[in-house]
Amino acid sequence: MQTEDSYHFNLIRRALDEIDSADQPLSLDDLAKRMNMSPAHFQRVFSRWVGVSPKRYQQYLALGHAKTLLRDRFTVLDTAHATGLSGGGRLHDLFIKWEAMSPGTYAARGTGLTIYWGWFDGPFGEMLAMGTDKGLCGLAFTSECGREHAMEDMTSRWPKATFIEAPQYLQPWIDGALGGTETRLVLIGAPLQIKVWEALLSIPSGHVSTYSEIAQAVGAPRAARAVGTAVGRNPVSWLIPCHRALRKSGGLGGYHWGLPVKRAMLAWESARSESA
Repeated sequence: MQTEDSYHFNLIRRALDEIDSADQPLSLDDLAKRMNMSPAHFQRVFSRWVGVSPKRYQQYLALGHAKTLLRDRFTVLDTAHATGLSGGGRLHDLFIKWEAMSPGTYAARGTGLTIYWGWFDGPFGEMLAMGTDKGLCGLAFTSECGREHAMEDMTSRWPKATFIEAPQYLQPWIDGALGGTETRLVLIGAPLQIKVWEALLSIPSGHVSTYSEIAQAVGAPRAARAVGTAVGRNPVSWLIPCHRALRKSGGLGGYHWGLPVKRAMLAWESARSESA
């Protein structure tokens, strides 16, 4: 069953396509007409999802918004670490507790590991969630790539694990993540990847950092390319906020589950941070 947030994101996804294809910003009437909705209804459901008007959200979705974020909401990760914004504490807008599995577990490619999985609706469309008995280890978004690709991508990370469909097993962690209460993550990766994902967890909601800044924070300033690869291989999208990593130039960079999803996440967080 589709949740209200997921329905609203699918609406936003269609609106985003209309905004991107237009030569200039669209008025509320124009957008509503393209979405086959009345202006009042469109404004109501749109604002309920993001907390701001369609006009304001278009400003956040503009391609130049990333540069504005870098100028006004850039996070120096050394400072974030110094103030205790790392694993085990309160991170950005969620309570997240996490632990890393040993390098040996990662090297074994999931041998002896049971991973539960299920499909869920979330604020950015359908999600594929995966987890062990200790917490979530994977979160993918299907709106751009589809279910088949998302499943193949996630299972290929731990090819020797046993996968069992059991959404009810994961439901409490998903509820905690969506409700902003508490959820648990299990990070399965190489040592550098774990460090990069921990650094991403230090970037507050509504703020951004750069790939080079992340490389500096994890002690690998000359390994920006490897760090960028680790950002892209983040298995728990959104909760480990790789969407908050931008190029130093202000470009969005890449996003494993599609740039429209990354833009929507950044705009959604910026709007909610401003209205909080």
